[in-house]
Amino acid sequence: MGFGQAKKTVIVREYRLETGTVQVFDDYMVSVFDEGSTLTLERVYQLIGISEIHFRDKNFGLISLRKNSYAIDPTIYDYLKELKNLKALAVVSIKEIDMHNFKIEKMFYKKPMKFFIEFDNARAWVKKRVKITRNL
Repeated sequence: MGFGQAKKTVIVREYRLETGTVQVFDDYMVSVFDEGSTLTLERVYQLIGISEIHFRDKNFGLISLRKNSYAIDPTIYDYLKELKNLKALAVVSIKEIDMHNFKIEKMFYKKPMKFFIEFDNARAWVKKRVKITRNL
């Protein structure tokens, strides 16, 4: 009995923005913003534009990999929640301040959003949420 090879994660495209990078995968995106930057509505429009290029007709998730410290304008969540095909938003960090900030951010974003310490757990959750909603 043979076992299939594990599916390798392939970056579809990587974007270098003014304040960070966005990696696009098959059914999710990963954002990493630079130290000291501010995530404003203008920056979110860039994320939305990238999502429209790659996920116009399919569900996807977003993983915010918080390697660096940066500020977030909480009103961005009003715009992110308008993305009907954004089915999961994961925040990944080991910093306690990010956990506290996440609790505040979650008050602005009423769709599925979860905090993780391990990137692999976040990716698994996002992929599961996207797959579940694909079958609805």
